[in-house]
Amino acid sequence: MADITEAEAANELMRLARQIAKHNKLYHAEDAPEITDQEFDALVRRNAELEEQFPHLIRDDSPSKQVGHEVAASPLSKVRHEVRMMSLDNAFSDEEVADFVGRVRRFLALGEDEPVAMTAEDKIDGLSCSLRYEKGKLVRAATRGDGEVGEDVTPNVATISDIPQELKGKAPDVFEIRGEVYMATQDFRDLNNRLMKEARDKAEEKGEEFEPDKVRQFANPRNAAAGSLRQKDASVTAQRPLRFWAHGWGAASEVPGETQHAVMQQIEKWGLPISPDLTLCSSLEEMLAAYAKIAEGRAGLPYEIDGVVYKVDRLDWQQRLGFVAKAPRWAMAHKFPAEQAETTLEKIEIQVGRTGKLTPVGRLAPVLVGGVTVTNVTLHNRDEIARLGVRPGDRVVVQRAGDVIPQLVDNLTRDVEREPFEFPDHCPECGSEAVAEEGEVDVRCTGGLICPAQRTERLKHFVSRGALDIDGLGEKTIDQFFGLGWLESPADIFRLKDKREEILALEGWQDKSVDNLLASVEDRRAPDAARLLFGLGIRHVGAVTARDLMKRFHEMPALRAMAEKAHAGDEEAIGELTSIDGVGPVVVKALGDFFHEDHNKQVWDDLLSELDPPRYEVESLESPVSGKTVVFTGKLETMSRDEAKAQAERLGARASGSVSAKTDLVVAGPGAGSKLKKAAELGIEVIDEEGWAEIVKAAG
Repeated sequence: MADITEAEAANELMRLARQIAKHNKLYHAEDAPEITDQEFDALVRRNAELEEQFPHLIRDDSPSKQVGHEVAASPLSKVRHEVRMMSLDNAFSDEEVADFVGRVRRFLALGEDEPVAMTAEDKIDGLSCSLRYEKGKLVRAATRGDGEVGEDVTPNVATISDIPQELKGKAPDVFEIRGEVYMATQDFRDLNNRLMKEARDKAEEKGEEFEPDKVRQFANPRNAAAGSLRQKDASVTAQRPLRFWAHGWGAASEVPGETQHAVMQQIEKWGLPISPDLTLCSSLEEMLAAYAKIAEGRAGLPYEIDGVVYKVDRLDWQQRLGFVAKAPRWAMAHKFPAEQAETTLEKIEIQVGRTGKLTPVGRLAPVLVGGVTVTNVTLHNRDEIARLGVRPGDRVVVQRAGDVIPQLVDNLTRDVEREPFEFPDHCPECGSEAVAEEGEVDVRCTGGLICPAQRTERLKHFVSRGALDIDGLGEKTIDQFFGLGWLESPADIFRLKDKREEILALEGWQDKSVDNLLASVEDRRAPDAARLLFGLGIRHVGAVTARDLMKRFHEMPALRAMAEKAHAGDEEAIGELTSIDGVGPVVVKALGDFFHEDHNKQVWDDLLSELDPPRYEVESLESPVSGKTVVFTGKLETMSRDEAKAQAERLGARASGSVSAKTDLVVAGPGAGSKLKKAAELGIEVIDEEGWAEIVKAAG
């Protein structure tokens, strides 16, 4: 980490964001992970380390800001959670747990002698599920999805014996119990054996040859639980041995306790299982002792766990601590160490992504790592292949780290004489030259939109849910239409209305499906400008950055004009762009490079000849400081600086660390110095901590 350059860090963060997003989708939306939990955690951990060292390079699509994955196309209805279902930050060492406790103390401005009680419980490896009870009766069950929208699995949950249809005793008018749906390890093995037997019996009945390799089995208990719970037919779920384990709650009209431990005990009294190892700890030493005890007994458990979760016990402290982008500040998952195994690297394949990046993927002889069969491993880039010295035929060590492509951590036959792997200098898809830009490690195809791999991937991104979200244009349809020559650029999507009869002539298309597709396309002729900008696939411009850019410029031509000026070296334009929160030199360069390329300008102009995006406006929050920039200075006596900034962000304000002409309000405590002086010079409004508390109270 000490030797990495800023350019290398920016490129690695980009790669990690895309890689983690891909595997999040495979894990959460498709129940088809390609890597282990430890491998995923290693990628997330590397991302966090880079972001800590280079905070100005944090991407808008950073994994640190994401929870789960948006709900994919599914026969199940969507459910919007009243209270967002969050993820958890991870710790991998005792020192990181100590840092977590220290952060809690600092945020709450606690003295070193004041005890911080925490609960500790084993982290079961299942599918997150929220159970909504009204007046004690179960009315709805939903998966986590992306944290805000999940899938309605109420009929399926009704088949799980651990989940009561009615709570025992008196319950609040509304109480959402959250936990994990899981499958015991022996039940998982029995299910796979049953699936194999059913396939064998079916083949024998038809007089066909039985091919065990073609039988679809579940990779691990978590996948089996997820696949079973998300069935369209609840009778299928009823045949699967699913269990449930409560670990928290969401929306509640009344919380039956003042501590985490007390509420969890009440949930158990209502009739839902909780962790038998739930422990109340009064010190860091007790937390680590609970972790050691659970880890020691892990191998003998009838279900899979992957760590221990700590939570601040006092609920009033939890409320003050609040949340960061995707996780609560008051909880932490202490993960178990990664598992490793040896296997053979059979071949190295080069894949071309949407941005032209050539990514080497290692195909492995199948190996079981921590209960999951691993067959693929990412080799990241040309430099990583050279660093490991890997070639087809090498014996390698792979490490399980999560729900992402596994890590290759060692080459055991590096010294065996064999021809080195030659990384291609031309794109395997279109034959264009493949080069690495100055300061970058990634090799990219220079073919742009003439490269089939890039064109189809860009089209798929353009219609994806985060971009224009066009129903009916899935990956297979885009590949089919592209192969027929109907889709060369995004604008061609809006000319499909002229292909109605030709589409109808294709196998599998009916009048209704064609009309639905064309209606969905027509419905996007006046798209949200931020979604449109994100859909163009400009490097480093994620969904959040696209929204921030459009908040400033409102209309697409204004953004393009500013980007072109910046590319020409206009300092005022560069300053205007970099003044936007989250937009730095890397994003400015990417925007300028995009609008400098003739073929991109042609795509842009062609697209806008078909579309008419309205002026982009965002409703401000109902708060006196909404949309304003606030600076806190001096000593705050009733809260920590972090808590004050979190309050400002919740009220729709931007918390800045320095006073400038763009500052709207300064909150000054005792000992305020140069910032207070500068505020006076600039005529900026200054209030004390009591005045700030009144603003917070008035905003609710």
